[in-house]
Amino acid sequence: MAIFLISFTESLFQPIPPYPFIVSAPLFKLNTYVAGFVAFAGNILGALVAYYLASFFGEAFVKRLLGEKLYLKGESIFNKYGFFAVIVGEPYKLVCWLSGIFKMPVMTFLIASAIARSLRISAFVFFGNLLEKFLH
Repeated sequence: MAIFLISFTESLFQPIPPYPFIVSAPLFKLNTYVAGFVAFAGNILGALVAYYLASFFGEAFVKRLLGEKLYLKGESIFNKYGFFAVIVGEPYKLVCWLSGIFKMPVMTFLIASAIARSLRISAFVFFGNLLEKFLH
């Protein structure tokens, strides 16, 4: 549950990513694949919430939330790269909010997010598996 909540809120507003918790899952007798899946689900659901909140509350709200400088930088990158900005963009919460503001089609956003998050989380699952093997 904690990994889900951290992943969910990371997509919205908080700065702590779920990655250290995925890698350290074996220390807590958790399966790294399950931890990775839970983190992925939390990230995607949180991303959808951020996307729709941005669409609902609008540009002025997101500018206040992110700050003018970060917003303008994100806008420039997002307008230039679109789909690929979601795949490689960090911080992820910025990408989620900007996708909603700039009206990226929700399926395009979800596909790009699924690619980006699955690749990133898979890398940390791999390191969690290495830790598990080291511990045994």
